[in-house]
Amino acid sequence: MRIIFRFGGIALLVAAIVILAVLPFATSFVEQWTRRDVELRARLVFNSARDQVAGLIARNDGPRIGNLFERIASDERVLAIGYCDGDELRYPSRNMPSTFTCDKAARSNTESFSSFSGETGDILVSAFPLTVQGRKGHLVVLHDLTYSDRRGGEARNYLFLALAGVAFGAAALAAMIAALIMRRWLASIRQALESARSGTASTPEQENIIPLGQEIRDVLQELEASRRTIDAAHTDWSPETLRAALANELSGSEVIVVSNREPYIHNKADDGRITLQIPASGLVSALEPVVRACGGTWVAHGSGSADRDVVDSSDRVPVPPSHPSYTLRRVWLTDEEQDGYYYGAANEGLWPLCHIAFVRPVFREQDWQYYRAVNEKFADAIVAEAKREDPIILVQDYHFALLPRMIRNRLPQATIVTFWHIPWPNAETFGICPWREEIIDGLLGSSILGFHTQAHCNNFLEAVDVYVESRIDRERDSVTFGGEETLIRPYPISIEWPPTALEGQQPVEECRRAVRERLGLPLEMRVGVGIERFDYTKGILDRMQAIDALLGEHPEWHGNFCFIQVAAPTRSKLANYRQLQEEAEALARDINERHGSEGYEPIKLLIRHHEPNEVFELFRAADLCIVSSLHDGMNLVAKEFVAARDDEEGVLILSAFAGASRELSEALIVNPYNAHAMGQAINRALTMPQDEQRERMRLMRDQVKERNVYRWAGQMLLAASRLRKRQRIKRLIASGRRRAAANA
Repeated sequence: MRIIFRFGGIALLVAAIVILAVLPFATSFVEQWTRRDVELRARLVFNSARDQVAGLIARNDGPRIGNLFERIASDERVLAIGYCDGDELRYPSRNMPSTFTCDKAARSNTESFSSFSGETGDILVSAFPLTVQGRKGHLVVLHDLTYSDRRGGEARNYLFLALAGVAFGAAALAAMIAALIMRRWLASIRQALESARSGTASTPEQENIIPLGQEIRDVLQELEASRRTIDAAHTDWSPETLRAALANELSGSEVIVVSNREPYIHNKADDGRITLQIPASGLVSALEPVVRACGGTWVAHGSGSADRDVVDSSDRVPVPPSHPSYTLRRVWLTDEEQDGYYYGAANEGLWPLCHIAFVRPVFREQDWQYYRAVNEKFADAIVAEAKREDPIILVQDYHFALLPRMIRNRLPQATIVTFWHIPWPNAETFGICPWREEIIDGLLGSSILGFHTQAHCNNFLEAVDVYVESRIDRERDSVTFGGEETLIRPYPISIEWPPTALEGQQPVEECRRAVRERLGLPLEMRVGVGIERFDYTKGILDRMQAIDALLGEHPEWHGNFCFIQVAAPTRSKLANYRQLQEEAEALARDINERHGSEGYEPIKLLIRHHEPNEVFELFRAADLCIVSSLHDGMNLVAKEFVAARDDEEGVLILSAFAGASRELSEALIVNPYNAHAMGQAINRALTMPQDEQRERMRLMRDQVKERNVYRWAGQMLLAASRLRKRQRIKRLIASGRRRAAANA
């Protein structure tokens, strides 16, 4: 229907332009025609009355001349008639304008025509030479031009209506032709779709109408295969499943991952040797199988002390070192760039802005200039690495809010999937950011923008609605901005299953014994654990206060319960993080002094980095785990604790403000700001029957197993694959429409 209106509208527009172009010429023609008609009538009057008037003037028969002139003037198209004898007007009819004199007639030896303005409008004066008895005079006939103007106007109206009728007829004819062509074309499209689904061949007539049918069928069959891939692997995502899905869906595609953290770090040891460090990161665990399977490129900040020593002239190094399967492209940052972009704009600005932990964000213009410049530097590296015009680019986290738009401007056909790993605040909170419009514009350069939860997606859509001019489709959860559509989707991140750190772990009882011996705890001591880095969003102080409340309200746990808090130092350059560590150490000392005794400390604060195998040993040794985030996008510690408990025992105490609480509803959900209620939850966990523990843990383990990190990566990449195929179909259909329009 839209095409029909388009064709009809174009035809109507062309007709309107023709009418507007022709109308002035037609108007001039009508005016000239009516003027000539009046002059012709005046000439007829003179020719019919000339001899009679000449004879009456020769006899000086004034009364009969007057009667004759009155009869002639009685014609509604003649205003008046008279005779000019020199400058004297003789025998004027009764309707002769009082302002008329013979001077106003253009008298000559031949007929002449002139006009003047009378009381009722323009008046045409026709002067005809008449010689009577050797004396030359002029017979003057006056016509009121308002009659001819009225007649000319009617003629113009009829002409306009006639042209308009022709225009509407042409538009209707064009619309009918377009309708017939489009009906046949759409019928052919439907037949192509049906034959694609059924696998039957198309008819020769169909191929003549739509030669693109085979291409559309191929893409539709790929889409159907994509759906089958998702359905078949719905409950069993693994590295093998992910590789198989990528081989089916993205075979031949170029995949580029960009993140601040690199998957392999080269450092110099004290003895000068180069050592390899693999950071313990869920992000690396999720995305490295993707890049390996596709043989793609990972672009990241080169932060290792020996990173420059192992790259080639293009800053590339093949990884993994043992069996290289993809390229790591390192981007170098100066100390000033690192301070402004990473510590400043990203972690003093965006991090507290997006986490509701009541820490004031710091917005410095100089930091933002570095942030923008570093995003440009990464965009340059990505464009340099891209070997095709349409790569799939996976942009990770809040360090690169501007990067999607920068890539889109340079690689307009790229499929850009951006994942925001931290929460997105509500629109009012986000509104304090001085760069809010630029951040939203940057993110809307993505093809797909992912968040952990639907709530964060909704917050982003609300911010877009408030701060930029765009079209939001609530049914599709998409934003159209600058003519490009961005899909907004929840993709809750997870951990690998089974966890690599679980390999080689001792049985739970052995872990319980080893941890208690190492920390000097009795074997019967009940143990809780918290594993975090020192970050104010993690609620470390709040969980310590909950331990204080527990011991104050339940003194029976004195000497019988110990909480082990592992906290790795992080971002120590920033004052908020240094202050948090100092406050945690002071609070732990205070609680231990008030509730401890000789040989007993209720809180053991371990400030150092723990390797994944050490963390999992602590998880397996604990009776409970506390995740008390004040605000968190997901929090993978909760899922790691669940994955570590293959004995199906232990209790998870989880903050309602962590994204993981949406998935792990069998945990004890708490408000970390309520120390008393959290203390009661700890007491409940310590007294929970084993049967209830197993029932809860079994359900959570099934959830983590099914929704693991490979599913997270696979869902995003398969969504990107489907989007690319739909875009191909749209391009093919648009091409077919253009061909249909050309044939029309």
